[in-house]
Amino acid sequence: MAVKIVRQPDKIALLGAPTSAAAMSPGREGAPAALRAAGLIERLKAAGYEVTDLGDDPTQPYKPDEESPRARNLPSVIAALDALKPRVEQATKSGALPLIVSGDASVALATVAGLRRYFRNVSIIYMARDAGLHTPATTPSGSVDGMVVSHLTGRGAAELVRFWGEPPLVREPDLALFGVERMDPAEEDVLRGAPLRRYLAQDAQRMGVAAAAEEAAARIQGGGREFAVHFSVDVIADFEATDFPGAGGLRLEEAREALEIFAKQRHLAAIEVTGYNPAKDPDASGAKMLVELLAGVLGKRLEASKAAAPSAASESAPVSSSPAPPETPTAETPIADTPIAERAEPHEAAAEPVNPEGANPEPPEEPHS
Repeated sequence: MAVKIVRQPDKIALLGAPTSAAAMSPGREGAPAALRAAGLIERLKAAGYEVTDLGDDPTQPYKPDEESPRARNLPSVIAALDALKPRVEQATKSGALPLIVSGDASVALATVAGLRRYFRNVSIIYMARDAGLHTPATTPSGSVDGMVVSHLTGRGAAELVRFWGEPPLVREPDLALFGVERMDPAEEDVLRGAPLRRYLAQDAQRMGVAAAAEEAAARIQGGGREFAVHFSVDVIADFEATDFPGAGGLRLEEAREALEIFAKQRHLAAIEVTGYNPAKDPDASGAKMLVELLAGVLGKRLEASKAAAPSAASESAPVSSSPAPPETPTAETPIADTPIAERAEPHEAAAEPVNPEGANPEPPEEPHS
């Protein structure tokens, strides 16, 4: 039976993934509950959204794992991903915008895999202080959270690369790093040779954060691809309610500015918030700040959607009882209700990423401190 994904711009599906298994210390598994307690649902409703709270996955807390120093707690990390992926599929099928709240950045694999249940190509803007480019061979800590981008793009621990049956989950040119401020030499080496889009914190600030965000969004949406935004809260300078805060990087208003631009994009398919640790936020001030940030950003998305609706309606063609076959798969395209890997898709050539800047462009060289 065919499924037609019809976007509901005023609906959000909230999913909690209470895990700190990929981290190096406990506490982050409490992020979903803490942000709910700080008023996340109420503030989203006040912004005009209908919010469906889909609840939390089973908790996967951090545990010391000295037996696997190169990639710690992999069984628990995979359990968290296995639990979240079908729920992202459920939320996507409903037409609501999935909002995933978690402790671990590693949930990005489940988010993208869930989206790819319905969309052949999915891009991602990875907004974080750390690049996530380590592998088990290069990691200084064994933290799986330091390898997320590598796993998304098909490198790293075999168990996570194979989480999606036909890796990579995201092609390197379809992933944009945004706001990164910390990299180890091994990660810098990877970045120099990879076609990843990159908007390091100092470079985004130099060109103007708004301009950098607009460019990043445009470059990873070639051919109308759906995309996810990964927002790790440690990207905010001097935000203390996270495991590894930093003084450099994007200021709060700069992070807000970038997120608002990403949120207004028509092809935004999911947004995830990770890295908040309520154990480091005894007065809940960090949680309240994040709730206001998210409500404000998503409120701007709803305003933009409402402003665009009259224009779109006036330009639309008359509705026919016999719809023409689609030329390009989009969020409104009927898609067979079976995993993409198990079926042949019509118009496959049209669905391939289209790069407005030409084929296989060389990314600009970025300065490294």
